[in-house]
Amino acid sequence: MGKFNKGKTRALPALSTASLPDIIFMLLFFFMVATTMKEVDMQVEVKKPGASEAVALENKDMVDFIYVGFPTDADEGTQPRIQLDDQLAIDYTQVAPWKLSKAREGKTVFDIVTSLKVHEDVGMRVVSNIKETLREIDAVKINYSADKR
Repeated sequence: MGKFNKGKTRALPALSTASLPDIIFMLLFFFMVATTMKEVDMQVEVKKPGASEAVALENKDMVDFIYVGFPTDADEGTQPRIQLDDQLAIDYTQVAPWKLSKAREGKTVFDIVTSLKVHEDVGMRVVSNIKETLREIDAVKINYSADKR
C-alpha cells in the first residue's frame, strides 16, 4: 500500500506563461484595427464659435472639410488662410478645383457635404467667397462646424 504524507504541504506549480504571447498579439491586432489615424495636419488655428442648437453629422465619409483660420506658422503671415486637406490655399479660387477632385464612389459634388470649420474671428468676406465658389460648381450642401455651448 502507498504511504500518504499528511504533514508535508505541496508547493503550488509555477504559473504558465505559454499563452501570454497569444494574448499580447490579440490585443495588438485589436488596437491596430480599431484605431483611426489623424487625417489632416492642421496648418491653421481654428477656434470654432459656440452654438446652442448644433447637430452632429451622421455620415462623415461623405463630408469634405475646409479649414479657415489664422496660420500656426509665423512665416505664413497673420491674415486668415484657407486649408484644403494638408496644404494651404493661395486664395479662394483654389477651392473649386480641389472640390471637383474630391468626387468619389460615383457621387457628384452636389451629393457630398462641404463642412466649413472657420475660426470665430475670421471675417465673413472669406466665408462668402468660398460659398460663392462652391455654388458655381453646384456644391450647395454646406455645413458650418461649431462647438456646443
